[in-house]
Amino acid sequence: MPSSDNHGPVDVQEKVGALEGYIVDRSYYPNNAAGYKISDDGFVLIPQPLDTPDDPLNWSPRRKWLMVAIIAYIAALADYTGGTAIIVIIPQSMYVDRMTVRLQDPLSEWHLAQVTVQRAVVGNLFTIGACGLFVVALAGFFGRLPVTFLFQSIMVATCAWSAAASSFDSYLAARIINGFFCSVGQGGALMWVKDLFFFHEHPRVINYIEFSIILSPYLGPLIASFIVSKLSWPWPFWVCTLLAAVSWLLVFFLDETLFDRGGPPIARGSYLARLLGIQQAKSWRQRSLLQSFSRTLLILTKLPVVTILVYYFLNFAWVIGVNTTVSIWLSNLYGFSIRDLGYFYFFGVVGVVTGWLAGHFLHDAIGRFYTRRHVGRLDPEARLIITYPATLILGASLIILGFGLQHQWHYMVLAVFAATQCFGVMIVTTAINAYLLDCYPEGSGEVSAWITASRNWAGFMATYIQIEWVSRLGPAKAFGIQAGITFASIFFIAFLQLYGKRIRQWQGRMTFLESRVVREK
Repeated sequence: MPSSDNHGPVDVQEKVGALEGYIVDRSYYPNNAAGYKISDDGFVLIPQPLDTPDDPLNWSPRRKWLMVAIIAYIAALADYTGGTAIIVIIPQSMYVDRMTVRLQDPLSEWHLAQVTVQRAVVGNLFTIGACGLFVVALAGFFGRLPVTFLFQSIMVATCAWSAAASSFDSYLAARIINGFFCSVGQGGALMWVKDLFFFHEHPRVINYIEFSIILSPYLGPLIASFIVSKLSWPWPFWVCTLLAAVSWLLVFFLDETLFDRGGPPIARGSYLARLLGIQQAKSWRQRSLLQSFSRTLLILTKLPVVTILVYYFLNFAWVIGVNTTVSIWLSNLYGFSIRDLGYFYFFGVVGVVTGWLAGHFLHDAIGRFYTRRHVGRLDPEARLIITYPATLILGASLIILGFGLQHQWHYMVLAVFAATQCFGVMIVTTAINAYLLDCYPEGSGEVSAWITASRNWAGFMATYIQIEWVSRLGPAKAFGIQAGITFASIFFIAFLQLYGKRIRQWQGRMTFLESRVVREK
């Protein structure tokens, strides 16, 4: 049974819950959770907020959800701009199709093979993945707000550089640097969720943010296709620049959420001081920059984290692989124009929206069902139950996509099963984020950064090999192998469901040389 001894009910239940399972139903607490703060819908608040308006957990729901909406928008821009680059490959390049041996777009911009121009997409994916690792380390020391402001400022500049590039080398450099600064919202998403929301709210909030992230790489190509069908290729990047400028302005509606829940209270100071990091500098003595960076490596010593990252890598790789190359296959095999590709990319919108709607209800419903069957206790592994059917959907979608391309079935078959692939990965993404946040709440930023890295580095790998792989083996065999890898990844989930709790108890929570750094998260 939960108790409120030691340090009182402030953070005991979060520390115990990460190892033993969380209890949010007040009826399972002594004296019906007397002495604990309760939510309006009857849940025990984990962690317990402090009695100060400076604690972000005490901020109004309207303020919290406004910040979530802004973070979701900022997070979406990374893959939106990356998705835009997928479509502009076609007018930028001249491609000799190995399957039909004919030239595509002889009036292309740089007269380079599409495989060559696609290196800009690959480089951008890699640096998007790396961005979050630096964002989280810097935000843990300098603060969330100033780091977000700095990275968004550079993102605006690199989007404009991408649009103004007059050579492929300049464009390639712009895309690589853009990737390193555009993922501040993605890499640090769970950091903001953990700062602002209680345990029982996490899955629903994560589902909203991941919805924008998973949707964005499909919106980019969709909108870019319609623009490029009428205008030259730089125009989609000028649109990206405009959207990035809007996100830069929206940063001024965010606020600093880095809050030391265990240390002496520090005045928040003026908003300008928080935006520029001046106020946060007053508490630098309580933190270590070296330690902030070491946290990103320490989290990899936890077996549940590494297991989830491998599982996610093996699933998301083929989602990005399909997304980044489907325009090439459709234009070469089906004769799609750029405008036709724009209509086709609605498959991503349909798939992600339905996945988000299903997850909006299913993640909480599964949690409640599990809690009723386990005496009010919710183990983090319960979050993974929904990944079984989602993984099967991902694998089956790949098989049908492979046969569809191999035998040139109707393009609507491709659209339907590309959409179901999006549906599956939307469900999986929310589930694994919620699981790792439940397991290591003190490492919210670090697990968020590594999930982003796993997702984008999987895309980096798949995009790099997909064209050559499919051209050599044929779509049916190549996608069939990818489906086999997807199905096999289920064993990682089964392993965690059987042994995850024992492993977490054996390895313990994330610990650091200085306990104060733990409390800042």
